[in-house]
Amino acid sequence: MYGAEAVILNLSRSLKQQSHSNMLGVFSNSANPNLQLHEAATKNGIESHLIACRGQIDRSTVTSIRELATRTQADIVHAHGYKADIYSYLALRGTKLPLVSTCHTWYDNDLLVTLYGWADRIVLRHYSAVVAVSHEVKQRLLNSGVAQNKIHSVQNGIDLRPFEGAPPSLRSSSSSGDPLLVGLVGRLSVEKGVDIFLHAAAIVLATLPSTKFVIVGEGPDKQKLATLIETLNLQDSVSILGHRDDMPSVYASFDIAVSSSRQEGLPMAILEGMASSRPWIATAVGEVPTVILDDVTGVLVPPNDIESLSSALIALLQDPERRNRLGREAHMLVEKQFSAQRMSEDYLNIYEECLKNIEFVS
Repeated sequence: MYGAEAVILNLSRSLKQQSHSNMLGVFSNSANPNLQLHEAATKNGIESHLIACRGQIDRSTVTSIRELATRTQADIVHAHGYKADIYSYLALRGTKLPLVSTCHTWYDNDLLVTLYGWADRIVLRHYSAVVAVSHEVKQRLLNSGVAQNKIHSVQNGIDLRPFEGAPPSLRSSSSSGDPLLVGLVGRLSVEKGVDIFLHAAAIVLATLPSTKFVIVGEGPDKQKLATLIETLNLQDSVSILGHRDDMPSVYASFDIAVSSSRQEGLPMAILEGMASSRPWIATAVGEVPTVILDDVTGVLVPPNDIESLSSALIALLQDPERRNRLGREAHMLVEKQFSAQRMSEDYLNIYEECLKNIEFVS
C-alpha cells in the first residue's frame, strides 16, 4: 500500500459513498502477490477481483481483464500504473469501452523500468483520458505524443476522518517524557532519498542525541539502508519499521515528518501527514511545493542536500511553537483542498466527458 494504492482506495470509497458502482481488479503476481490493496478494499466493503499474472507477459491476464470488464458491464476502465495501462489496452483495444489512466510518475532507475515507462507512454496515446499528477509527468506525456486535449490534472485526495484524533501508536502511554520522534514514510528505493535522511539524522544526533528516527515502508533498498544505519552507527536511534497497518496512529506519533525524495509527484504520505497535523520538512521536487508552503505548512529544502535537511531538522526540533503552527496550517490546507470527495468529483467529470465522446480504442 503506497501512494497510488491509497489514491485508488480513497477514490473507490468516495465513489461508493456517492452511489456509483465501482470495483477493483488487482494483479496477483505469481512471484510477488502483494495483495494488500485487495485486502484493504475487501475490508472496506469494496468489490475486488484478483487477476492472475504469471511472469512478465501473460496472455491469460489480457483475457481475464476483458472478461471482467464484460461481465461487470463496466462503463469506464480506469488503470493505474504502466502494467495496468498496457494490459488494459491489450484487453480492450477494438472496443468502445473508454480507457482512463492516472500516471503517478515514472522512475527511470534501471533499463528495464525505463523501457516499461517508454512502452506505457506509447500505449497511453490510445487512451480516452490521461491524468498527470505533476507538471513533469504532463510534459513527458506531451513529449511522447499524447494529445494535449486528452491530458488532465487532478489533485490527489484523502479521507481525513481516520487521521483526526488517532492515538499515537509509537509512543508510551505517557508521551510527555518520550524523546522527539522524526519519521519518514515511503518506499525504500533510491528516488525517495532515504539515504539522505539517514546522513542528516547522523548530523542531528551530534547536536540533539536523544532524538529518535523511524522509517516506515518496504522496498528494494531495505538491506542497503540497514547496512548504512550500521555504517553510520545509528542503530540505537534509527528504526526501520517496515509495513504498518495503523498509519493514522503512526503519523500521530511523529513530532516531525520528513520527505527527502529526489523525485516525486505529490506523495500521499505528505497529504496524510498534513491531515494528521504534522509539520513537514520536504525536498522541493515535483508538486511538493504546491502543498508544502515554506514556513506556512512546512519547510522546504533542496533535494540531495544533507546540510540543509539537517539544519532544518535541528531548528524545527528546537522550536515546539513553530512545529504546532506548521501542523495546524497543514491540516487546514489539506482539509480545504485535498478531500477524497473533491478528487472523486474531478474524476467523475473526466468519466462523463469520455462517455460523451466514445470512439473505438485503436
